[in-house]
Amino acid sequence: MARTSRTPSAYEIITARIIEAIEQGAGPFVMPWHGDGSSRPVNAVSGKAYSGGNAVGLWAEQMLRGYGSPHWATYRQWAARGAQVRKGQRGAPIIFYKPNERAEDDERRSGFVMRSSIVFNLEQVEGGYPDVTTVPAAETLDEVDLFVRLTKARIEHGGTRAYFDPGSDYIAIPDKARFVGSPTSTATECYYSTLLHELVHWTGAEHRLNRTFGERFGDAAYAAEELVAELGAAFLCADLGVTNDPRPDHAAYVASWLKILRSDSRAIFTAASLSTAAVTYLHEKQLPF
Repeated sequence: MARTSRTPSAYEIITARIIEAIEQGAGPFVMPWHGDGSSRPVNAVSGKAYSGGNAVGLWAEQMLRGYGSPHWATYRQWAARGAQVRKGQRGAPIIFYKPNERAEDDERRSGFVMRSSIVFNLEQVEGGYPDVTTVPAAETLDEVDLFVRLTKARIEHGGTRAYFDPGSDYIAIPDKARFVGSPTSTATECYYSTLLHELVHWTGAEHRLNRTFGERFGDAAYAAEELVAELGAAFLCADLGVTNDPRPDHAAYVASWLKILRSDSRAIFTAASLSTAAVTYLHEKQLPF
């Protein structure tokens, strides 16, 4: 009997597209989440930014397809806005969870069940759609500086390397004068994107989020933590309007990241979930209580 082929899961489809995007950008160290700092992928109807693995997956789609717009919505959502997805357009999958309840022996059993949906980019749509909701304009770097200071992280300037020292619980970063600009960002933006990367590492300390990877990532745990910091910095840069510049020092991790993603289709969602938790933790530090 011939073996029937199995339909790939939404996790596998999204991960495959992220891998493809990473491979296309690996030469100059450009990852799918390196952009102009304008926005995370955002739902065009609700105005809510996508998070976790969905954000990374849609960044990858934007990179692979050359879309300039970060706005996405389902076919029905576009139709409800009076817009029409053009014929022949291929959408991108996203994953979400819905409460799941079923009766069993007169008891209610609750939990969550994974569901997937297909979304289309603004550039795949035509017709009389109204202006879509946009994210706030980029904030000034002075406000980014305030964001960092309100976390109360200990930051030591000097030297030639940026890193988080878990033993002494501080972030080391070179002076701003040591940072140079690139074709896509200023020297100041390079400084802040690096600082935000290290700030995500800072959140993983035992007395904060106690981020551990256990046996799932094994010898790749260090590379997995770097991936968490990369994604977390990308989310923060998008939130704060800072250009997230490629980091050449991460060329050493690209092979490890690809190995992780190829061996575990849910790994990117795990890393993105941990990144989202780190970003949420840092945003909560901004609250006055």
